[in-house]
Amino acid sequence: MSIELLRHGDTGQRSYRGQLDDALSELGWSQLRAAVEGRTWDSIVSSSLQRCAAFARELSQARGVPLRIDARLAEYHFGAWQGVPIERIAEEQGDVLARFWADPVNHPPPGAETFEAFSARLCSALDDIAAQEAGRRVLVVTHGGAIRLLRCRAEQRSYGDMAGIEVPHASLHPLPWPAAVSA
Repeated sequence: MSIELLRHGDTGQRSYRGQLDDALSELGWSQLRAAVEGRTWDSIVSSSLQRCAAFARELSQARGVPLRIDARLAEYHFGAWQGVPIERIAEEQGDVLARFWADPVNHPPPGAETFEAFSARLCSALDDIAAQEAGRRVLVVTHGGAIRLLRCRAEQRSYGDMAGIEVPHASLHPLPWPAAVSA
């Protein structure tokens, strides 16, 4: 089995978007189309948020590849920080932001989803993909935070490493799954 994670393209928004349902910008569409050119998969599974699902639908139809939408692949819910520019958070809550980046498990944003819940829903989704798609090449269209968390799990890294994992828009990330141990 082969799983590749694809981060959605640019939305033109500059903040923790989390579970806000932003559309892709024209740049985002072109980034994604370029990222998948010349690549093939047997099936596609996507986050239900439109910045992932709209492209996944287009790709599925263009390539004749089955698509499944899975809401568990949605981005982390950033609570009170969702939609707030990071620069403003840094100015107003710099210490809280630094603690979050260093240790997101024990220092989540105010009102945010717990990392235990975030990890549980993502790992459950990946476990189901691995069980249902055994022996197939699968593209999973999801979000930057989701990719960082799943890579930490698969690479046996601490969640404190998440901030240092580069996940540009429309980037592909091969993922060995199931993950060997919990992070």
